Amino acid sequence: MAVHHPHLPRFTHRLATHRRPVAARHTQETPNAIVLTSGARLAIAGARITVGFVFLWAFLDKTFGLGYATREAGSWLNGGSPTKGFLSHVSAGPLQSTFHQWAGQAWADWLFMLGLLGIGLAFVGGVGMRVAAGGGVLLLALMWAAEWPPARHLANGAASGSSNPVVDYHVVYALLLLALAAVGAGDAWGLGRRWASLPVVREHAWLR
Repeated sequence: MAVHHPHLPRFTHRLATHRRPVAARHTQETPNAIVLTSGARLAIAGARITVGFVFLWAFLDKTFGLGYATREAGSWLNGGSPTKGFLSHVSAGPLQSTFHQWAGQAWADWLFMLGLLGIGLAFVGGVGMRVAAGGGVLLLALMWAAEWPPARHLANGAASGSSNPVVDYHVVYALLLLALAAVGAGDAWGLGRRWASLPVVREHAWLR
């Protein structure tokens, strides 16, 4: 025979209402994040710093004329234009005339050099990577259009030095920038966590 306890319904109700918030808290406190092993963190940090240094080195070489891609006499500090030689020799593509007009313009030189510096510092330091990745993709897309691999490949074939008329290093770098920014690569051996803790960055996630 079942025994009815006068306080049983009230106790059961309190137990049910007590358990629901616990389950909700557990769901909210479990982040939907990628868990990385130490080896993966090391690889991601290495990739981030390496790709950042590619942009940073290009800035330094063009500014000071370190003798690799740019000689000292043609450096930016000695009055050389970082964009004139490259853009004035664009020989194909839908933006050919536009690039010729941009070649050697002061605003184009400054935007190009500041872009190299900003992207390089952001990825080496691991801060502001979302903005830097967006700027890097735009810069690489313009450089890809300036070289216009499809026309160059068709015109020169194997002599062009490119075995793929569509996907070249510009495309690879662009995808790498987006991937590193998406996984928060700045947290591994970088200043990403400190950067993300700043009030303005917490309020505007696109600054991460």
